Amino acid sequence: MESLLTAQLKLIPEMSDLLQKRYQVLQMIQLSKGIGRRVLGEQLGLSERDIRKELDALRNQGLIEISRDGAAISPEGTKILMELKEVVREWSGRLQLEQTLSKILHIKEVIIVPGNVDTNTNAAMLLSQEAAKFLESILSNDKIVAVTGGSTIASISNFVQDTTKWKNLMFIAARGGVGKDVTLQANTIVSLFSNKTNGSYRTLYMPDSLSEEAYTTMKKEPFIQEMMDLYEKTTIIIHGIGDAEEMARRRNSSEQEIERLKENGSVSEAFGYYFNEHGEAVHRIRTIGIQLKQLKNIEHLLAVAGGAKKAKALLSYFKQAPEQTVLVTDEGAANEMMNIISQTN
Repeated sequence: MESLLTAQLKLIPEMSDLLQKRYQVLQMIQLSKGIGRRVLGEQLGLSERDIRKELDALRNQGLIEISRDGAAISPEGTKILMELKEVVREWSGRLQLEQTLSKILHIKEVIIVPGNVDTNTNAAMLLSQEAAKFLESILSNDKIVAVTGGSTIASISNFVQDTTKWKNLMFIAARGGVGKDVTLQANTIVSLFSNKTNGSYRTLYMPDSLSEEAYTTMKKEPFIQEMMDLYEKTTIIIHGIGDAEEMARRRNSSEQEIERLKENGSVSEAFGYYFNEHGEAVHRIRTIGIQLKQLKNIEHLLAVAGGAKKAKALLSYFKQAPEQTVLVTDEGAANEMMNIISQTN
């Protein structure tokens, strides 16, 4: 199919734009599992007239079904999405951008989804869906998966398929609680993943940041020793990458502490470490959880972060990230990273 479509594109260049538009419409319908015409148009930035036209075309081809609940993808539509995925990826230029960024960042792979999560909820869903697909591709029996917190990581669980095919999967909180929203903390998110995969989970109910005295005391507790042992046996980590100031505020850091981070040149945060633009750890909070030195021994590192606003933080973190990392991001972050790189070279 790919060679045929490539030949057709050379004969009818304008076909590329139409194909990508209909692909995006079909993709959004699949993600939403029943969506109205008006909402679909708003999310894709298309007029009601355009959406009506595209929906009619897709329905006539048997790719979608329309009911009172809205548009839903058909089995044939799902098949077409899978068959066209790599073609659209190449035509859009994302494939080349992925290959270029993976070399620049010195990591195993970069996966880029359309859009910018800063301005498009569609991109956020695509980001989570793609991360879920990659996670499912590396899961197997007896794996221990450490998970950090945050809205992006929590959303991934929504797209993991319900299954019982894996045995003895365990999801563990990679850190203590960050912020006031319990639903976005690692302790809650591990239960969501385990429910989808018929696995078990272990939580770490303690503050993310500890005083020196509390840190020393807690490390001696049996349940902490057990968690530390599980971290040593972890084979997969799913984590986000945060903007330094944003993460400091989520931790309810004082203005004085935030100002100190700025003075130290902090740009990004991951695993309780703050990094400057050169990827150097300039500050670390005392926390029980995955430590930076453990990352190099992890078989699979799945980093998920998007949005043009995250570009500087991503470039900062990946100055020192382990080479086995796979980054799932969006066009907003990817293009902005390339812009920053071109300006500094």
